[in-house]
Amino acid sequence: MRVRFHLPNFTNHLKFNLVFASMLKNAPHYFREGVEIASFYGSFPPSLWNGGRTVGGVTSLDFVKQAIKAANNAGIPLRFTFTNPMLKEEHLHDEFCNTVMKLADNGFNEVIVNSPLLEDYIRTTYPNYKLTSSTCKRITDVEKLKEELEKDYHIVVLDYDLNNKFDILEQLPHKEKIEILANACCEPGCKLRTTHYQLIGEQQILYNEHLKNHPNEPFRVGDYTDRNVTTVINCNCRERNVFEIKDLSTHVSPDAIWEKYVPMGYEQFKIEGRTASRLNVLENYMYYMIKPECRDEARFMFLYNLEKNGVVYIDGETGE
Repeated sequence: MRVRFHLPNFTNHLKFNLVFASMLKNAPHYFREGVEIASFYGSFPPSLWNGGRTVGGVTSLDFVKQAIKAANNAGIPLRFTFTNPMLKEEHLHDEFCNTVMKLADNGFNEVIVNSPLLEDYIRTTYPNYKLTSSTCKRITDVEKLKEELEKDYHIVVLDYDLNNKFDILEQLPHKEKIEILANACCEPGCKLRTTHYQLIGEQQILYNEHLKNHPNEPFRVGDYTDRNVTTVINCNCRERNVFEIKDLSTHVSPDAIWEKYVPMGYEQFKIEGRTASRLNVLENYMYYMIKPECRDEARFMFLYNLEKNGVVYIDGETGE
């Protein structure tokens, strides 16, 4: 049995995730049967190609190299969330994104794609990367989903509105390459989701332009309303914690993973949390991967080892 989890944010959560991976290796008795860490996903800011969440900040190339080496040495690929749907031809030559791609181009790391333009560029320029088809594509039509599964993708992330549609899940081919986002915080059936992804992509582009032209000034979306950012979606879904998402129809419980999805042939599961607090991320890890009777002890040992390795846990943040 393999139950493969994709974990969020290899930038802000790098050491956090590495300590958790170490606990899986050294204390497997805490974990549910068959748990594996399939990837750390995210982006190094400021990645123009990033999508799904607007990610700010600046990452040094030294850190990029260290993160790639640390994760890969632990046997875990980095999977880049290059899912910005608003990219144009000129964005393909972004210096930082291409530098990161070259540094991680070892045949082990992966990319999540959404834009056909960027996907074609990566397939041509960086053919060693395994590609994942993003949930941002919003493929809810069953026949189109089946067509997507026949394409040359390492993984296809299911639109999470289909998470508990078992009549559909039963009939899908290539279940082993389908990834299920288990703890989605978005409102089920949200009609603004595609528009929201587009606005996030546009915001990421504007943020990068702002950083280049005004590096010492704060970025405010409102300053760019004349640049096609004419809509602001006031969405508080991202504030939902691990307990609140349990009431959503798209929620996939850990018991369901082992009792329903895995027996059906599904083995890829994503835990959301790139921009979530570490407290919420930690509780999701405990909820999904740790045996219920071991959670308290595992949580303590994880935080103890996190502190021991130079990270002090304070109010959902860390200081080193």
